[in-house]
Amino acid sequence: MARNKIIPYDQRMKFIARKLRKNMTLSEILLWKQIRCRKLGVQFHRQVPIDRFVVDFYCHEIMLAIEIDGITHDNPQSDASDKERQQILETYGVKFIRIPDKEVKRNLDGILRLLEAKVRKMLE
Repeated sequence: MARNKIIPYDQRMKFIARKLRKNMTLSEILLWKQIRCRKLGVQFHRQVPIDRFVVDFYCHEIMLAIEIDGITHDNPQSDASDKERQQILETYGVKFIRIPDKEVKRNLDGILRLLEAKVRKMLE
C-alpha cells in the first residue's frame, strides 16, 4: 500500500477548501471532533482538495476519504455527480466511506465504531 501518497489538485480548490473549513455543517463538526488528532490511529484532515474536488475528511496514510452526505445529496442529479466524482477519485486509489448526515447526528458512537474497524482493517 502506498503510504502518504500526495494526489495533485487544482490550485483553485485550495481556496474553496479553506472556505468549506470555515463553514462546516453540524455533522462535519461533530465527526471532526471525534477523528481529529489521530484519535482513530491515523491523521485525518478536513476539507481536502484532491484533483478538482474537495472531500470532507481525508487520511493520506491509508488513502481514505469520509464524505458526509446531507440533504443536498438526496436528489438524483447530485447522486449521479457524487458517484462520478467518487469513481474519478477511486482511480487514484482513494477509498470512500459515505455517511448520511442524519446518521452522524443520531448514531455518532456507531459511526465511530464503523470507522475504527475500517481504519484497523486498512492498516493490516
